[in-house]
Amino acid sequence: MSFARSIALLLTCLALAWNPRYAQSAATNDGAVEWVVPAVPSAALRSEEEKAQGVELGRTEPRPELLQPALDEALPDYRPVDSASISGRYRAAASDILPRLINAWTAAFQAIYPNVEIVLSPPYAGSLGALELIAGNVDFVFVSRELKPTDIAGFEAKYAYPPLSIPIVAGSYRHYGFLDALAVFVHSSNPLEEISLKQLDAAFSSTRHRGGSAIETWGDLGLGGDWAERPVRRFGVEPWNGFEEFFRQRVLNVGERRGEWRSDVHFDKVVFPVAARVAEAPNAIGYTGLAYLDAPVRVLPIRLETAGPPVPPSYENVATALYPLSRLIYLNANRPPGRELPGAITELLRFILSRQGQNIVREHGIFLPLRAHQAEESLKQLD
Repeated sequence: MSFARSIALLLTCLALAWNPRYAQSAATNDGAVEWVVPAVPSAALRSEEEKAQGVELGRTEPRPELLQPALDEALPDYRPVDSASISGRYRAAASDILPRLINAWTAAFQAIYPNVEIVLSPPYAGSLGALELIAGNVDFVFVSRELKPTDIAGFEAKYAYPPLSIPIVAGSYRHYGFLDALAVFVHSSNPLEEISLKQLDAAFSSTRHRGGSAIETWGDLGLGGDWAERPVRRFGVEPWNGFEEFFRQRVLNVGERRGEWRSDVHFDKVVFPVAARVAEAPNAIGYTGLAYLDAPVRVLPIRLETAGPPVPPSYENVATALYPLSRLIYLNANRPPGRELPGAITELLRFILSRQGQNIVREHGIFLPLRAHQAEESLKQLD
């Protein structure tokens, strides 16, 4: 193992020791290192009063992680255009976890372009904002998840083309309710050391768009001995749900082909019980958010390609967008094919996707800044 890799691994382990809230396996090209720390405290479903407060004022934010990621030095620098050409009043909507970050972005943007007014007002809810975009009552909406298939279908039914959805910032690492990354895990006694996206698709989907045969036993995942003939039990979250849709899009979907779940997946209506279900079932595999790992399970590194290295959901891997189940937040707008967005909206997006805009994310402290390659892909959508 190289000196640099040894230092990186040591720092990762120290970071986890400072904030020991979940269990996982960490792998390197030279072998595997495993550490076990206490699970996170069990989260409770928000009360109706808390939900109402979130819709009106925005959700109460968690305490930021002790460690914060460094900005990607390759992020583009924002260069303002002629301020006289950027003007207008724009209406925006947002999910309830985003108002403070959006207000920080718009305040900095309006300081550059004083002739622009961006009005963000309640109710704060991504689902309501998407409907307002369809109705034409807002110019854009910030949503802390992928749009629902029904939202996209409703938009297309009215306009005959899909909404523009541009990733603008990454989710959080493991903050409850704030778009935490997902983990895949098995029972603590299970000796499986890693799993690939192709294997996950074969284990959870009926469509298997990534190819391969259906996975029925743990032997199909490479385990031998007593494990070889044991049937695989699958646990997840009932459709439709933000966690479920994200897992479906990242694992079961391929290109334009939408993946479908196996009929024998045990679905819970909410994400909270999944870790405990797997912890109680030796033959189980499941997924949930990192903020919901409240039971002693074995978290699996995920291999993107058959020959690639497995990637565990460490803080560094999520913050640098190496981990494949890291989440994203989107700005959604109505842009007819062949036309450009209004100049002020284009410039707002360019600002958000710049080093200055992503530094505001870092100062906010809850969500993770995009990496340069992510920002570049988002900027391409403006062309």
